[in-house]
This record gives sequence, C-alpha cells and structure tokens, in this order.
Amino acid sequence: MELIAKQEARKASGEAAKAAVGTYQEPLDVLQGLIDRTESGYLTQSDQNLMMMADNPAQWTAMDGETLFEEARGPNNVSLEECDFGKGPGVLEGAYAELPRYFEDTGKVMDLETRLVHCMVTLQGFSPDDPEVAKRHGNGSDHMKLQTYIASKSSGFAWNPPMDHPLEKAMRDAGEVMFYRRAGKADFACSTCHSETGKRIRASVLPNKNVPEEWTKAVSWPAFRVGHDQVRSSQHRLRGCYWQMRQAGTVAGSDGSIAMLSYWTDAARGQPAILPDMKR
Repeated sequence: MELIAKQEARKASGEAAKAAVGTYQEPLDVLQGLIDRTESGYLTQSDQNLMMMADNPAQWTAMDGETLFEEARGPNNVSLEECDFGKGPGVLEGAYAELPRYFEDTGKVMDLETRLVHCMVTLQGFSPDDPEVAKRHGNGSDHMKLQTYIASKSSGFAWNPPMDHPLEKAMRDAGEVMFYRRAGKADFACSTCHSETGKRIRASVLPNKNVPEEWTKAVSWPAFRVGHDQVRSSQHRLRGCYWQMRQAGTVAGSDGSIAMLSYWTDAARGQPAILPDMKR
C-alpha cells in the first residue's frame, strides 16, 4: 500500500509539473518566489547570495557555453545543435528539467553530463581522452560552459524526469536505496543530513528533502559556489557529498551516480528549477 501511495503521489506531482513546463523565469525570481511561499532557514540563510544572484558569475559561463554549443567543432566540424537532449535535436528549453532520462539511441538512462559526452564523441568526433571531453570541472572547462548554458534554458521549468521506461523507474528506485543506505567509516547516508529541518554543517543550514521548496534549490546545479569561486555541476556536488560522508567516491557517468541524480530530481518533481543557482 505504501508503494502504491508513493507511485500515486509521484504521478500527481508529474501532472503538476507538466502544467508548469514552458515558463522560463530568471533564477532570482524563482528563488524569491520560493521564499515567498515558505519560511525556510535554508532558502534565506545568505543575504549576500540573494544580493549577488542578479549578477551571478555563472551567467558568464553560460554565455561562453552558448558560443561553444553553436560553434562547429571537433574532427567532424559540426555543432551540438544536432544533439538531442530529450526534446529533439537542438531543443534546450525545459530539456534539463527532464533529465536523467532513457535514450533509445544508447539504450541507457543518461544525465546531462553523460549525454553531452555522447554527443561530443558521436556527433563532433572528439575522442573521450580529448581535453574538451575529459576535463569536466572548473569555469574554464568546455563541460562547465556547455552544461551551464544548456541547464540555464530550464530555469523556472518544473522538474519532471520521465518515469515511462522501466529503466527510468529502476534507476530512480536504486537511487532511493542509495539515499537512505548508511555506510562508510562515519556510518552516514544522504538522509542523515537531508531528512530533517534544522540540521547544519557548521554555519550552513542544510536542505530537507521533504520540503519541496528547499529541495529544488538543493538540486539546482550547475551553480556558482562562492566558496570555490567556480561553477560546479551535479556530478561534482554528488562526489563532494560522498567525500563528506567519508564513503568511496562516485564515478561520473556510472549507473550509481545517475541513479542518485534520478532520485534527487524525482524528489524535486513539480518544483521550479533555479538555473544557474548561486550557493555558499
């Protein structure tokens, strides 16, 4: 009965998400709307970030990414405008809010990073070892520029990852198991920090997965991390979480990493994405 209730709740959230799809909003407007809807120490913990969001440095990274996206590159001298991120070749509006998802041409559930790698290799002809593909982190990497641009086209769109294919459901369910599984020398799970309101790491208020307005900000990556002075991706954040739990590091593009991102995103279903975000 509990499983049926969860499935019905996800279905209802999905319908709400579909109704909201197609409405781009500036990241600061999305965040302010969430703050207006709920009292949250997590959403309001940094006045400085709120002041800076209108001039978020990640916007410059996104602009560089737009140039790269449209530029003919690689051995095949083609642009990424033929890459299908789930809504058809070159269609980016709202696409990121519906990732991870199953792709027929690969037979896999893919997140943004793995789909981007696939298109850079198969369409543009890059080798997986080429720096354009292999370098995944930092403002100067092609990956962060491209990911930030692609994701920015979903700001304000409701998270709505499809759950139509059996592998999409399997990935999401595996991610849920991982979220609650305690392991490592500290015996931590993701839920240790993110299942109750009011928890902190030092001065930082942590988001509660069970508060949708908080969780949508928590999973809104790429984001400019002020403490790093860099734009970071979802895969980078996931790796950082596992490091903080003192567990084995995740491998970007692995089934485990995508399963966790599938669960993260599904848990934010129906809430508007803040892209790119700014975080402490």
